[in-house]
Order: sequence, then C-alpha cells, then structure tokens
Amino acid sequence: MKSRRVRTRAGLPVSESERVLFGGALRYDLSFTRHEMPLLRMGLWAMARQFPAMMGTVARAAWREDRCALLALLGAEVGQGVLRAFTLVATNQVLVALFAAGPTPARLRQALPALAAVAVVAVLSSLLSAVSTAASGQLEPKIERVCTARFYQGVIRVELAALEDQKVHRALDAGRFGTDSIRMMLGSSVLVLNALIGLIAAAGVLLLLHPLLVLMLFLVAAPKGWSAVLSARRQYDSRHTWIEHRRAISVITQKLTDQACAAEIRVHGAGRLLVDAYADMSRTMEREQQRLARAEAATQTVASAGSGLAALGAYGVLWLLLTGGGMPLAVAGTAVIAVRTSSAGLLALVMQFNRLYEEAMYLKDWEDACTLAERHAIPDSGDALSGPLEEVRLETVSFTYPGAASAALDKVDLTIPRGTVVALVGANGSGKSTLAKLVAGLYLPSDGRLLWNGTDTRDADREAVFGQVALLAQDFPHWPMTARANVHIGRSDQRLDQWRVERAADGADATDMITALPHGWDSLVVKGFERGTQLSGGQWQRLGGARARYREAALLVVDEPTSALDPRAEIETFRALRALTGGGTTVLLITHRLAATASADLIYVLDAGRLIEQGTHTQLMALAGGHYRSLYEIQAAQYATAAPDGSGRRDSADGEKHPKTAD
Repeated sequence: MKSRRVRTRAGLPVSESERVLFGGALRYDLSFTRHEMPLLRMGLWAMARQFPAMMGTVARAAWREDRCALLALLGAEVGQGVLRAFTLVATNQVLVALFAAGPTPARLRQALPALAAVAVVAVLSSLLSAVSTAASGQLEPKIERVCTARFYQGVIRVELAALEDQKVHRALDAGRFGTDSIRMMLGSSVLVLNALIGLIAAAGVLLLLHPLLVLMLFLVAAPKGWSAVLSARRQYDSRHTWIEHRRAISVITQKLTDQACAAEIRVHGAGRLLVDAYADMSRTMEREQQRLARAEAATQTVASAGSGLAALGAYGVLWLLLTGGGMPLAVAGTAVIAVRTSSAGLLALVMQFNRLYEEAMYLKDWEDACTLAERHAIPDSGDALSGPLEEVRLETVSFTYPGAASAALDKVDLTIPRGTVVALVGANGSGKSTLAKLVAGLYLPSDGRLLWNGTDTRDADREAVFGQVALLAQDFPHWPMTARANVHIGRSDQRLDQWRVERAADGADATDMITALPHGWDSLVVKGFERGTQLSGGQWQRLGGARARYREAALLVVDEPTSALDPRAEIETFRALRALTGGGTTVLLITHRLAATASADLIYVLDAGRLIEQGTHTQLMALAGGHYRSLYEIQAAQYATAAPDGSGRRDSADGEKHPKTAD
C-alpha cells in the first residue's frame, strides 16, 4: 500500500494502511485511555498545586502498611538533605581556608577539619541512602501486594448485576491499572522528595552566605528547569504520538503468528497484506520520529541559549560582587558549586514529578474502584438456609438489567423441585440464562420473590446459596492450569482430594481423555508452556463437566452442556445428568436440543421474558399450536432425511438417482 499522510482530529499522522484497515487511527476504548498525555493537558503550576495531595495519598498507604519503614524512609531523605546543606557549609569553609593568605601548608592544615567533615558527611550520606533504599524496597512490594489484594478481593464480591452496568464495569477496569501505580508512585515520590530537599538545602545555605546568591540560583536554575519541562513535554508528546502506530502495528503483527489465523494467512494471502501494512505504518512512524527529533533539537537549542544567557548574567553579577568587595571569593566558589549541583538534579525532578502526577490519576481510579466495589458488594451475611435444597420457587419474579429499557424477565412464577431435571426452553434472548442466574443467586429479582427452601434470596446468606450450586455455563472458564486444578477449582475451598477428582472425571466421561494427555493430570491445558497441551472444544466440555460434578452440589445448572460433543457423547451426557437426580441432585437444564428435553421431569417455555408454557414433554406436545411443540417439530423435521419412497436415495436436480452420502 502506498503511504499517504492523513491527519486525525488530534493531528497525529495516519498511514494509508491504517485508514484502509482500521478507518483511521486505532484508539483503545478502554478506561485507562482518558489518562493519556496529562502533562500536555495541564500546566506545571497546576500540577505543583496538586503535589501535596499526591504525596499524601502515597504517605497514607505507606503509613497503613508499615509505619516503621515509612519513618525510616522519611528520616533518611531528610537526613540526606541536611547533610547536603552541611556539605555546602563545609565546602565553603574549605574554600575560605584555601583562599586565605599565608603559606600553602598552613592553608591546607587549616582546611583539613572541613575536608574531614566533608568526608564524614559523604559516608553518612551513603549510609542514609542505603537506609532509604532498604526502606523503600520494604515498602514498595508490601504496598503493591496489599493494595492489589484489596482491589481483587473487592472485585470478586461485586454483585453480578452491578457488573452489567457499563459505568461500574469501566470503573472497576480502570482500578486494575492503579494497582501498579502505588508502587511506582512511592519510588517517584522518594526521588521528588530527595530533589526538593536538595534544592531547599542549597537555597538555605546560599541565603545564609549572601541573599543575592539565592537570586543567582534562581536565574541559572529557572531556564534549566523550563528547558527540562519543554524536554519532558516533547518526549511525552513523542511517545504518545507513536502509541497510535504501535497499537496498530501490534494488532497486525500478533495476527501474523496467531495459529487461528494461520490458514487464511496462507490460503487467502492475508499475510502479504499484513506485512505490507506493517512496512507502511513503520515508515509513517519513522517520518514522525524524524519530525519530532528536529523539533526537539530546536527546542533544546533555544532553551540552552536561554540558560546560557541567564548563567552569563548571573555570573556577571557574581563578578561585580567579587570585584566590588561585596562577596568573598570562597563564598562565590560555594555558590557556583551549589548552582551547578542543584541544576543537575532539576531535570530529574521535572521528569519524576510528571510521572508522579500521571500515576496519581491511576491511583485515584484504584481508590474509586475499591470504594465502588464495597458499595456493590454481595452481603457477607444473611439468613441461614433451612437444610439442603428441597425447592426453589419464583413468585412473580421480574428482572431488568441496569440501563435496559425493558425487563429480561417479567412476572415469572415457577417451581424447581428437588431431585428433578427441569428444562428451560426458548429462543435466544427469551430469558433462560437470566432465570438460571437468578436461581443460582447471582442476580436478585428486581421485583417479586425468589425463595430457596422458603428463604428469600434477598435476605439469605448468599454464600450458603452458592455453596449448593454448581455451574456449567456454555462459555465456562478454560483455566490456564493443570487438568487436575481445572477440576479442583470447582470446590477450591476444600482440600484437594484426588479420589474425588477422578470420580468426577469418571462421571463426566473425561478420565480417558485426561490420562491420554502427555502428562496426565499434571498436563497444563494451555499452550505455550512446558507440559502445555491444547484441548478441543469437546475435551474442554468434558473437563468442565468434571469440574461441575466435583462440587457435589444440590443444584446443577447446565447451559448447552453438549454443544461441542459428538452425537454419542451427547446422548451419554444427558443420560449421566438424568442419573444424578437419583442421588437427590436437581438439574436445571438450558438447551436448544429439544430431543434432550423429552426426558425432563418438567419443562418451562419462555418467550420474551415471560413464562408461556409449562409441563412435561408429553403434555406440551399435546398442545395444538403450542410454542414448544412448534420448536420441537421444526427440529425433528431436520432429521427426517429419508426419501419419500423409502429407498434411501435422493433425487438430484437432473432427475437422476444418487446414493445418499454421509458427511
């Protein structure tokens, strides 16, 4: 593809390949993107005003987790600042002695105590730096661990209905990025604090030596500081300009090695298109990099010229003071050293300050997410259930998803007795999965009552409800663990019992499949790792069935449990589900394969969120014009493949007879 410069609304260059493949620049629609480029949206002084709040956030988190380490860290940093000031004073004393009149040996002897003090201060500074490093190293992982654990412990307790709210979901997603920021903020805060204390110490000493020296420090440091700000903004702008292209290139190149895309890459020639697009987008990045490099060079030239002129003026004032007798030579030498050392740390201060501000926004997202998770948390207590499951009853239950205009379920009344197979039937979107999640306690009714053994789920101990439920969803998790762990995670609150694991696998017809894996039960069922292997859809379905059985729950909720199985395995699976009821297990079955519902004890037919029919298969088939009967007859007609004459042959379009073939 030829490259053509196109500009987005943000003024970023876009290659022709990006325009053709993505319709323009590729922007993530994720929560963290609203924090990109904060330095370019806010001035330096605006960020400076927020610095105390940013430092306070870090300090509070550190204070909660390890007060001793925090105090040691602060003490070490303040101590290093004081020692820097003392070093300048001692340096001034050395220079006074060296510039005094008299023979050189005498002047050296006079400077020796101050030189010894500088050496001692250097040793103490090194020790304090070590203390700071140790304290920071102790705090950082601890804060990260505790804050991350707090976030994820809150997330796993959020009501499932709240996660359906896009605002809640995005807020929780944004909080995930803040778990890394707390550690980064602590490191950046230490560097910023260190640089600030150094600047304050230098300014304080210079103020004592001569008030004009503080002005000299400002004159020299201000242009350098402004240069650092310009440089940081330029680099930041450059990095985030390239992000657009890196995102697009990453999407392209990942597909080139994706096994799922390998066939079309070769047969359809998609690989050539993607490689050409990569080259086109890379050339666009190169041009943008060159443009920014030229602009950066110009900025640095102007800033360096300004800094040089400021230094020339400052040193001119210093010269006048020296020649006029208003300042001793030793004080002037100390001033030069202080200015040079302070200016050197100014660039690092600006860069770290910007990073601190950016990370603070992500940390604020973390705090908001934790608060939101607590607000929408599943209650950790409630009324106890009266014994094992005997009956689940819905009384005029309605449920509406957050933000939805209409109810997903509308005034549903039904009963699920113990030890039965209850089937939910209906078209896609009829409310079957929603009803199943309500029965499992994952959702609470928007209206009406859902009773477990007579206890309303709104008032019940939800953990007790969950403890009696096993789930086998259509899109159940494929955990990147061993085959054994994939089964045991079904009841991970109990100690792993290999005998129970194998019994569950036997019941799900998964034992032969698992033992045939390269490493048996210890095989990682995820590619890309040692002992890793890839399972087919049917193998995963058997493994998921074993996981559900391992829970040994009173209620088993299964949603399309045979969608990836062959016909024989499908029949065996439904027979096995029926056999579970002999032990008192209740099976709530959701399936579009109506041949499987014929053996159900009770069938509920849903349409647009309403319960329109109920009964056994025989009863529902006796309803003339019934919805269930209509669906069943449509499916049954698909299997009526014999020719009308019973010959087992079918007519072709040319009127000749051809044998039937098996796919």
